Amino acid sequence: QDEMIDVIGATKGKGFNGVVTRWGVTRLARKSHRGLRKVACIGSWHPARVQFQVPRSGQRGYHHRTEINKKIYRIGKAVKDDPNNAMTENDLTEKGITPIGGFSHYGEVNEDWVMVKGVVDSEDLSLNIFCETLQQNEILRVVKKNLEDKRLEMFAEIAEKKDDYKKFYE
Repeated sequence: QDEMIDVIGATKGKGFNGVVTRWGVTRLARKSHRGLRKVACIGSWHPARVQFQVPRSGQRGYHHRTEINKKIYRIGKAVKDDPNNAMTENDLTEKGITPIGGFSHYGEVNEDWVMVKGVVDSEDLSLNIFCETLQQNEILRVVKKNLEDKRLEMFAEIAEKKDDYKKFYE
């Protein structure tokens, strides 16, 4: 609780799609030669390559989105372990985290849950992955400090031996 995490969400996969479905490009006229659902012009003669801004067919959906530094407000237990898992010290009303009628497009929450500040970008809630942030992690700071001390010791040992010192800097 009150820690920062990174959230990785994945959107629903929709397979390989053409430019009209994927990018919303207007279809060509009925009499156009060799297909209607295409981009009319993919660029000028020079530069002799397709620019990245030009709509192309390809994978639609199943894109990963990572949002960093999301604050954890609350971590709750499953309904079978704690039926009144939404009670706090300030609000002593006996209630669960699921509202009356369930969450829209999801239903009831029966498993362990995490309440996070902001929006978690994902089609399916099971595809969310929570990673503890390493930017402010205390363990990472200790490891960095120990590595720095170890490096300084190694440099001191090399400096004492003249032959190793010359080899190291050549």
